[in-house]
Amino acid sequence: MSQEITRTLDDATVAELAGRLWEAEANAAPIAPLTEDHPGMTADDAFDIQLVNIRRRLDGGAKVTGHKVGLASEAMQKMMGVDEPDYGHLLDTMEYAQSAPVDTSRLCRPRVELEVAFVLGKDVPAEGVGLEELPEYIEWVVPSIELIDSRIADWKITLPDTIADNASSCGYIVGEGRVAMGDIDVAAIAVDMHRNGEHMASGRSDAVLGNPLNAVSWLARKVSQFGVRLRAGDVLLPGTAIRAQDVYPGDHVLAEFAGLGTVSLDFS
Repeated sequence: MSQEITRTLDDATVAELAGRLWEAEANAAPIAPLTEDHPGMTADDAFDIQLVNIRRRLDGGAKVTGHKVGLASEAMQKMMGVDEPDYGHLLDTMEYAQSAPVDTSRLCRPRVELEVAFVLGKDVPAEGVGLEELPEYIEWVVPSIELIDSRIADWKITLPDTIADNASSCGYIVGEGRVAMGDIDVAAIAVDMHRNGEHMASGRSDAVLGNPLNAVSWLARKVSQFGVRLRAGDVLLPGTAIRAQDVYPGDHVLAEFAGLGTVSLDFS
C-alpha cells in the first residue's frame, strides 16, 4: 500500500527552488541547503522539485535511461547524516564512456560510488513488485560507477536537499560485463576500487540494504506514488557497496566486481 504524500510547499516555491538548483549546476556554483529557508520541506516536496528539473531536461531533448537509489547503505547514511535512502533519475545526457574523461571544471565537488547495477528486461508494474518476483523483471546484472556531485555547498545536505538535487547524481558509466540474474548471487559480490593504481576501498554488494534487490523493490514502490515507472531497458543503480570517494582532475578510477568484470572512469 502506498504511503500518503505529504507536501508543504506551493507550486511557485517548488519552481523557485528548482531554479536555484538548475543555476547552481549550470554554473558549478554550489548553494546553501534549500532546507535552510524551508525547514519544513518534506521528501515529497523535494521530489516535486526534482521532477521540475527532470521535465525541463526532457523538454530539452534528454531521455530517461534509468533510476538510482542513494544513501542505501549504513555507511553512506552515517556519512551524510540521513536515516533513509534517496532516489533520482538517470538521463542519457548523464551517461559517460570509458574513452571520454569527465571534465571536473563543470562540477562542484565530485565523488564516485561503485554499484552492482541492473538492466530491466520488462516494465515493472505500477504498484511495484516484491523481492521474490523482482528477478524475473531484470535482464542483466552489470558493473557500474556512479558519479555524484552535490549542488549544495560542502555536501551539507538533509534528505530533502539531496532528493531535490536529483539524489546528488550527475553521471554514471556501465561496464561491458553482462551476467544473467540466475548466474550470480547479487548479494555476495565483492567490490574493489583503485585510484591511480592505489587500492582505495573494498566492499560487498550486501552493504546495500542487505541485498541490492531490496533497494530496487523499494524504489519501484516509492516512485510509483508520483506516476514514475521503471521501464524495460532502464539502468537501475541500487546504491554503493563502498563509501563515496572524492575524485580530482587527473584521477583514473578502476572498479572491480567479482564475477562481473571491471569498469573505469578518468577525470580531466
